[in-house]
Parts: sequence; C-alpha cells; structure tokens
Amino acid sequence: QVQLVESGGGLVQAGGSLRLSCAASGRTFSRDAMGWFRQAPGKEREFVAAIGWNGGHTAYADSVKSRFTISRDNAKNTVYLQMNSLKPEDTAVYYCAARTLWVTTKPADFGSWGQGTQVTVSA
Repeated sequence: QVQLVESGGGLVQAGGSLRLSCAASGRTFSRDAMGWFRQAPGKEREFVAAIGWNGGHTAYADSVKSRFTISRDNAKNTVYLQMNSLKPEDTAVYYCAARTLWVTTKPADFGSWGQGTQVTVSA
C-alpha cells in the first residue's frame, strides 16, 4: 500500500492558477501510475489526469485538456497537477490516486487514495 497526501488547494479567482502536489510514501512510487480525480458536491468522482510510471504516458479529461498539466518527480516521490485558466466549474475536492501497472481513467482501478484537497474557483 502507498500513502498519499495532497496539498496546494485553495481559493482562486477565475482565470487564475494553482499547483497541486501529492506526496507518496510506502511502496516504490516509481513503479506506480498516478492519477488525479475530483468530486464536486452532489456529483460522482471524475477523472482529471493520469501519468505513467516514467512520465512518458499522460491522459487528460477533455474538460481540462490544454489547461491542466500532470507531471511527476520520482526522486521526490511526488506528482503534480498544474492548473491554469481555472473556471468556476473546476471547483471540487481533488484527489490523488495510485495504481500499479498502466494508466487508466477509471477510479475503481486505483487502489490507493489521498484524503483530498479543496479547490474553489470564484467567478
């Protein structure tokens, strides 16, 4: 099992930027695919972005493509989500997740989850 701790959330105006971080500990981080998901009140958890173990493969939800960038630093056991041009509809709790093997976009495929960090975008 890997332990994940997110940070970097907060309140930002529309058009602004935030960078989320997810620090991992436990099993070998560099072998895991990592993902970011989000959940708004009253809605299901949805996929945001994912990255393969060596950063060579990334995937994004259509709603964030060209605005968000996922990256990782295996030396620091950390994955990042750079969020630019934020919109009010990006408001949600953002979760970091880990899984072994390849990148997927389904929450059920990820076995380890962080506690989440709140992102609020004001109009």
